[in-house]
Amino acid sequence: MHKPIHLPAAAERRRFQRVKVHLLGRYMLPDRREYPCQVINMSPGGLAMLAPGIGNVGDRVVAYLDHIGRVEGKITRIIDNGFAMTVGATPRKRDKLAAQLTWLANRDILNLPEDRRHDRIVPRNPIAVLTLEDGSRMSCRIIDMSRSGAAIAAESRPPMNSMVYLGRVQSRVVRALDDGFALEFVHEQLEETLEDSVTAR
Repeated sequence: MHKPIHLPAAAERRRFQRVKVHLLGRYMLPDRREYPCQVINMSPGGLAMLAPGIGNVGDRVVAYLDHIGRVEGKITRIIDNGFAMTVGATPRKRDKLAAQLTWLANRDILNLPEDRRHDRIVPRNPIAVLTLEDGSRMSCRIIDMSRSGAAIAAESRPPMNSMVYLGRVQSRVVRALDDGFALEFVHEQLEETLEDSVTAR
């Protein structure tokens, strides 16, 4: 487990710590055309983004970013497939930005539940057998899964918090979905053996 990151308060004007983030958004150049973008790192004083429409150094940019909102500034340098820009903000807004960035960076490092912790995959053979607490078995379809859980479509829904086996994997029913339910695996699975374990009969 990595240590949480602490960004310096806005008092440290000279150099803000850049944190790696993956934020999607859109931005507008002086010619008023809008483009999608992905921010790859950011501090309360500046950011770097991957962007299809690249302006010139000194151009004003207005961006709307997921989790952050509106930021504006000027292009400071051109990078591969994008550019870096300043973030113009009042000291109060910078403090707020520092707090948002700290939260976003720590969320990625500490695997906070706000985000799916692992990539979801769809198994090649999605049909599996679910063994319920009373020992009865039913066929189900795996909508998608990760090393920590799976989304399941089935004719009936086991009780919330009940313990079941998906193939050989002990799991807990944690959430109802529109077309089924979500399972959390009791033990995180290895990617290489995940599919064999959940589809074992």
